[in-house]
Amino acid sequence: MISPVYAQSSLSDATGLINRIDIQTSGHVFEIKLTSNFDLTDYRFDKDEKQLTLYFDSGLEHNLAELIVPQNFLSGNFTFYLNDQEFFPKIQSNEKINFFTLNFTSLGTNVIKISSTEYLSGLNEIIPINDDASNDASNDASNDASNDASNDGSYDKPSFEDYIIWIIIGGIVVVIVVFAIAKFLKNKN
Repeated sequence: MISPVYAQSSLSDATGLINRIDIQTSGHVFEIKLTSNFDLTDYRFDKDEKQLTLYFDSGLEHNLAELIVPQNFLSGNFTFYLNDQEFFPKIQSNEKINFFTLNFTSLGTNVIKISSTEYLSGLNEIIPINDDASNDASNDASNDASNDASNDGSYDKPSFEDYIIWIIIGGIVVVIVVFAIAKFLKNKN
């Protein structure tokens, strides 16, 4: 079991900004989930270096983030750099994901580089039949995090949390309607 950092301590500076990053590489799409108290401004993935680079701006001196990376995307031994200085976050892994807790002090514009020793673990690279150089460049090139929300809608896949929210809202509406009907019938008699 991997427990989130938010359950371990109270975090007054943690705003919980959630970024879902879809990395398209070698014919596969991998979702990376970043929950942080800083603003992700851009990211890049270099498949040859097996390196994910996150660019962000922070208005807080004490930064905290949780990063979930699928095992079949990046795995093995990890090396982390914050503004070209090696740092050592908490790493937890299971057979499906790597869970990183990034806790560091830095204000302003920052860069985190995450390198791994394994890439596409258990998967084969899918090479398109129409091997067009422009397709390869667009699939493996960096993606702008600000463009993720405005793409073709594949970003907005419903999640379990979305369904729970609607169930709770529906339950509240049902209780209000039942209470209103009971009150109306009581006042009528």
